[in-house]
Amino acid sequence: MPKPVFTLAEGQPVADPSVSTTLPTTIGSGGLTTLGDTLLIETLTHFNRERIPERVVHAKAAGAWGEFEVTSDISSLTSAKFLNGVGKKTPVLFRLSTTGGEKGSADTVRDVRGFSVKFFTEDGNHDIVGNHVPVFFVRDPVRFPSLNRSHKRHPATNRPDWTMFWDFHVNQPESVHALVHLFGSRGIPDSIRRVTGFGVHTFKMVAADGRFRYCKFHFRPTQNITHFSGQEATRVAGANADFHTQDLWDAISGGQFPTWKLYVQVMELEQAETYGRALFDITKVWPHKDFPLIEVGQMTLNKNPENYFAEIEQAAFSPSNMVPGIAMTPDPMLQARMFAYPDAQRYRLGVNYTQLPPNRAICPVYAPYERDGMGTVTRNYGGDPNYVRSTLSPGVPSQVVSDVRHTERIAHNAILGQNEILVDDEDYVQPRELWNRVFDETEKRQWVANVSETLESVPAQLKEAVIAMFSKVDPRIGQLIDAKTKNSSHL
Repeated sequence: MPKPVFTLAEGQPVADPSVSTTLPTTIGSGGLTTLGDTLLIETLTHFNRERIPERVVHAKAAGAWGEFEVTSDISSLTSAKFLNGVGKKTPVLFRLSTTGGEKGSADTVRDVRGFSVKFFTEDGNHDIVGNHVPVFFVRDPVRFPSLNRSHKRHPATNRPDWTMFWDFHVNQPESVHALVHLFGSRGIPDSIRRVTGFGVHTFKMVAADGRFRYCKFHFRPTQNITHFSGQEATRVAGANADFHTQDLWDAISGGQFPTWKLYVQVMELEQAETYGRALFDITKVWPHKDFPLIEVGQMTLNKNPENYFAEIEQAAFSPSNMVPGIAMTPDPMLQARMFAYPDAQRYRLGVNYTQLPPNRAICPVYAPYERDGMGTVTRNYGGDPNYVRSTLSPGVPSQVVSDVRHTERIAHNAILGQNEILVDDEDYVQPRELWNRVFDETEKRQWVANVSETLESVPAQLKEAVIAMFSKVDPRIGQLIDAKTKNSSHL
């Protein structure tokens, strides 16, 4: 096969892409160039524009391609085609990221990780966009930007700041459950291949007959789940800030394809009627003893990206990408993310980001009302009408009944307004059970050490507020933190 000839961006051949056009001078070996050197101008102007805005959160990430295979029959639960038919395979794109750090930051820090999977189905793309811990820090979406700002750099010092971090959380104590998870061993995985993924939100699974149930999604690695201690993570970050990224790449390159089992938890409508606010509150879990995991299938990552920017950096995920058979719920954080995530991608990648290779559906797409705009790379629907109900349009309505028509019961006295869910003892029940029933003594000691380390430089009043917050989970936690921080201050 002949080698490709160097050209300009529009195809004109170039004799030597490493040499600009110059007019030699009589002084030294320099020269003068002109605006007529298209090669030079094109090279410099593209260089000035080849960086796009990084994600405000989840900027540092690794990703890979793979496939999902159905291993269990759940056709009674959902009509979603990619989840039906044992043995059915669907291409997937996977991305795992830290939350607070920038693109160049270390990927072994203690942080909540974003766990995103895009399924390329015959009914369009379906995304599961969650985290590596089962709960989140806030349940009111208006607090989401502030949460992330408190985990980022201080506006004056431009450094991560534990005072800012704890000041936010003691004033939003619904985050206590997520904090107990984050400062436990789960907070720093030692490999992307051993990270658990949680969809976190409550969704609906809709059967072919229209009946729906509530559900939560879980990805569990088939590899042993192991973690770094804080000290190990710090050492690794200093030696190789891209340790997780390299580990995933090397494993796939070497044929050691990582796999995850996908499970769902299912809640019947009769159970939901009396379940309480944990139905849609993402600061809480559904206990497995009440809602056991049901196996659905297995995801295997088997192909590294050929070009990271094109395939992973330009990948756009959103929980709003749902195919028939899976539907949204009134979960407030889900509703907000369904707007915010696509909006972020339109800002970063342009209004036609869905036409980019990592986001392009493999099924036929006919959306003539979404055309034009910067970055259009398709036929743009030719001369088809771009207004609704045209008798000239070749398009026909879908025969799929819209899942979003299903509604939840709302109390007759409900009033739309700024109705905050106040923090009460219910917010401490699940973190209390996590501390007392899941953590062993070694885990408890390490958790206290992890939290105490972050309190060394915070003001005394704020330190007391942190101790008071965790004392509501269990008085012993506050006592242990208090003793640990006092001992540290005497060193």
